[in-house]
Amino acid sequence: MGTVMATLVISAALLAPTAAAGQIGYKSDPNAEQKKTLLLRDFHPQSMLHVKATPVPRAKFPVFDVHQHLNDARGIGTRMPPQEAVALMDQLNIKSVVVLTGGWGSDLQAIVDTMVKPYPGRFYVFTQLDWSKIDDPNFSRLMVRQLDDSVRRGARGLKILKELGLGVRDKSGKLLPIDDPRLDPIWEECGRLGIPVAIHIADPEAFFHPIDGNNERYEELVEHPDWSFYGPQFPSMEELIAARDRMIAKHPNTTFVVLHVGNWPENLDNIEALLKRFPNVQIEFGARQAELGRQPRRTYKLFLDFQDRVMFGTDNNFEADLYQSYFRWLETADEYFDYYDAPAQGRWKIYGLDLPNLVLEKIYHLNAEKLFSQFKGAAAVSERGGN
Repeated sequence: MGTVMATLVISAALLAPTAAAGQIGYKSDPNAEQKKTLLLRDFHPQSMLHVKATPVPRAKFPVFDVHQHLNDARGIGTRMPPQEAVALMDQLNIKSVVVLTGGWGSDLQAIVDTMVKPYPGRFYVFTQLDWSKIDDPNFSRLMVRQLDDSVRRGARGLKILKELGLGVRDKSGKLLPIDDPRLDPIWEECGRLGIPVAIHIADPEAFFHPIDGNNERYEELVEHPDWSFYGPQFPSMEELIAARDRMIAKHPNTTFVVLHVGNWPENLDNIEALLKRFPNVQIEFGARQAELGRQPRRTYKLFLDFQDRVMFGTDNNFEADLYQSYFRWLETADEYFDYYDAPAQGRWKIYGLDLPNLVLEKIYHLNAEKLFSQFKGAAAVSERGGN
């Protein structure tokens, strides 16, 4: 009997784990942390939500994209023969595209000659400043002359990249402040000519935080470490915003298009305050679909409240997928879908805004058309003469 009992005890012991494994438990596996070895780059969860997907192959109204770099002078944007670009625009119902980084002089002239003149009304080009002359005692006058020359050639606005405030330094190594008085005559000249200043200062808020496990754009910053502005060598985001606002306050007769949703789409209360404070400010949402799409109710309210001052912009690859993603986001009530280029900017989904037709048409093209109607023409350049 002893041998039989021993055999039964051993058999029961061997069977016990199998029986326990088949039971549904309610406690965490004590070894769970040790099992979490999946690399972040290999984590691609597939949503189990059954949600509506509404493709929008063509915009409901003509589109005026105020933020592109197609065939630009700085090598930022997509390279494409202009005739192919126009064919794509016709397919998507894109009326006009603004090439923001047009440079100056012969670089600007090349864009005017190959895109603006051959396709009237389809392409607009902005000029830029030559920061290499910042230490010249006549910098302000030189840049006003350069601006006038650019407008005479065909430029219809001035583009300021984020290098102002974050990259441009004088010979002493000091960063050029956004509200530096040497820039005042340039902003004033833009107002006199009736051309907008499209200005990008700062960057996504996460770019001013450490690149660590708390950063929601960790993967993007690991991919592009030069996009990080964290550290004492850079001004804080709040300091950049404050300097920009001081600059705008000094020039009420100049229109500023504060790009990327006023440069702070993570803080739409701040953008609302910006628009209320400065009637000469407009915004666009280039490359910020991801930020706005994850807060659809707050974005919807902002777009409705300031429907006359929001413009359509993309600031990304010139391709059908990009535009169709933006059309879906603006026109439909679809839920929980990928933003364009997801998850490059962060691991989240977005929601459609389903904007009313009246608001949609203003954002798509009417507001931009009104902006460019303020241009005072070559006559305004001629008035200055050789000064």
